[in-house]
Amino acid sequence: MRNGQNFRIDPDRLWESLMEMAKIGPGVAGGNNRQTLTDADAEGRALFQTWCEAAGMTMGLDTMGNMFATRPGTDPDALPVYMGSHLDTQPTGGKYDGVLGVLGGLEVVRTLNDLDVQTKHPIVVVNWTNEEGTRFAPAMLSSGVFIGKHTQDWAYDRTDAEGKRFGDELKRIGWVGDENVGARKMHAMFELHIEQGPILEAEGKDVGVVTHGQGLRWIECTVTGKESHTGSTPMNMRKNAGRGLALVTELVHEIAMANQPNAVGAIGHIDVFPNSRNIIPGKVVFTVDMRTHLLEKLNAMVAEFMERAPKLCVDIGVQFDCHIVGQFDPPAFDEACVKAVRDAAEELGYSHMDIVSGAGHDACWINDVAPTAMIMCPCVDGLSHNEAEDITKDWAKAGADVLLHAVLNTAEIVA
Repeated sequence: MRNGQNFRIDPDRLWESLMEMAKIGPGVAGGNNRQTLTDADAEGRALFQTWCEAAGMTMGLDTMGNMFATRPGTDPDALPVYMGSHLDTQPTGGKYDGVLGVLGGLEVVRTLNDLDVQTKHPIVVVNWTNEEGTRFAPAMLSSGVFIGKHTQDWAYDRTDAEGKRFGDELKRIGWVGDENVGARKMHAMFELHIEQGPILEAEGKDVGVVTHGQGLRWIECTVTGKESHTGSTPMNMRKNAGRGLALVTELVHEIAMANQPNAVGAIGHIDVFPNSRNIIPGKVVFTVDMRTHLLEKLNAMVAEFMERAPKLCVDIGVQFDCHIVGQFDPPAFDEACVKAVRDAAEELGYSHMDIVSGAGHDACWINDVAPTAMIMCPCVDGLSHNEAEDITKDWAKAGADVLLHAVLNTAEIVA
């Protein structure tokens, strides 16, 4: 960067903003329950808008409730540089997941105001609606509509556990905008996020330069056996669907371990029928989650699983069926944007390493329509989606400093 090498964000102001937002939708154990389209979400949005307007930005709102706070550039024809993440949380979420990216973006703008720095490209801070996908599945719903992955009508018809529609709840809390979703064009987008994993802390690195996101396949499986009495059915005559689950669970682990590095697999949701203490399970329905950052490797893992799992079950006298219920191909982030992040970390003297994101993020969708990259900071013990989620002020500062410089390099300082 030819100008602004010494620019830094105000870590105390960023931290105060994080703590102030955390007061909205408090959890029961020190974290947050600010699920999407709840009254708490509406309150958090209002606070964010107040802060943005105080920083001289104008707020745009689209019909999915995505919020876009704009700081103008000097060239009215230049496409904006975006930064941001999400303000919604898990039911037992932490203070930083998503929120750091939104408020870190706000802090970048506040810093530019303090320094009276102008950029050629406008700068936009975005809060994407319903990134978590807990209340209304799937995750990254509104950024998915933004890029055309989902239709708005389909998204509006998503329902929560109480049967409430997304579209109705968005209207109820008063955050339906008039912008057409996806009408905005981007020069680039950067998303700052906590790692949600243990690698950066374990390696003693200040910053993760995210080169790829992980692709995933969710495979819904059904093992069918025969219900019978646990006490009176001889072992050699059992058709135990629970045993099939156990064998398949170990198979998933084996496949993931054989495809290291950056490959994972586990059994998540499980339903056992009839789920009685003294009945051998006659049916088990469960979901396999497989992820890696290379599409060829991911497809090979799934193919191996689908070939081997039925044979394991046939060998013990039970039936195996499966089908894919969710999929996301792994994104490779834009090389120029990734370089901007890496260069910023080096210019600022922060220790850094390339890393693959193990979780899905809005940036993974936006990468389909605009040059995109992510910046990660460590989190304590890699813990996230938990009220005990924690980071340090220094980690937040390092990530936001890198965000500031990557954005300035991309938005172009006007001397």
